[in-house]
Amino acid sequence: MSVRLTSHAATHPGAVRPRNEDALLDRPEIGLWAVADGAGGHGAGDVASTAIIAALQTIPPGLSAAELLAQVRLKLMTVHDELQVEAERRGPGRIVASTVVVMLARGDHFAMLWAGDSRGYLLRGGVLQRVTRDHSLVQELVDQGALREEEAESHPQANVITRAVGAHGELELDKVSGRIMEGDRYLLCTDGLFKTIPEAEIGAMLSNGSDPTAIVTEAVGRGARDNVSVVAVACVD
Repeated sequence: MSVRLTSHAATHPGAVRPRNEDALLDRPEIGLWAVADGAGGHGAGDVASTAIIAALQTIPPGLSAAELLAQVRLKLMTVHDELQVEAERRGPGRIVASTVVVMLARGDHFAMLWAGDSRGYLLRGGVLQRVTRDHSLVQELVDQGALREEEAESHPQANVITRAVGAHGELELDKVSGRIMEGDRYLLCTDGLFKTIPEAEIGAMLSNGSDPTAIVTEAVGRGARDNVSVVAVACVD
């Protein structure tokens, strides 16, 4: 089956922060999308997120699905090493890092790769499913039964991530793949969205046809305390 995918993307610093340390990739022509959320402070976050997106931007067209996946992994690992070097150059204890979630599509299949707590969702049949699983301290507490899911977003350590591109050690990426179905809508976002708007409402907005600009605008209007970024991919045929 051959499917046609359309996509749109939007980002905003949010209602509180003066600078935007998120970065987006929207390349429907090769079936590649991403959001990255920089961490590290003092200008380090946007260095990291921008480096990730710039690297993914250099992936050439015409690759097979396997080649595209291999290129994404290679680019992210290269940036991971470069950010570690940059952090060391900036001084002891510094971190220049970023979360990332990437979506790839070929034919009627998709894959998502990620590190950190930027998320990938799938709206299918009117039901919003979280495709990714956060690499975060609160997610670990939820998995251990020490914290309820509904308490996670408001937890004092909700911003502590356990994996990121540029963080200490080797880069670990999780991957989920599946089949694309007619009517599917995929959404990649940074935590500024789901910490402002509940998942049920995000699903309702997608179901009602809201595009990333409308979703981001809604989050900012609700006082988003972090940068907000959204990439939406729809299977229209």
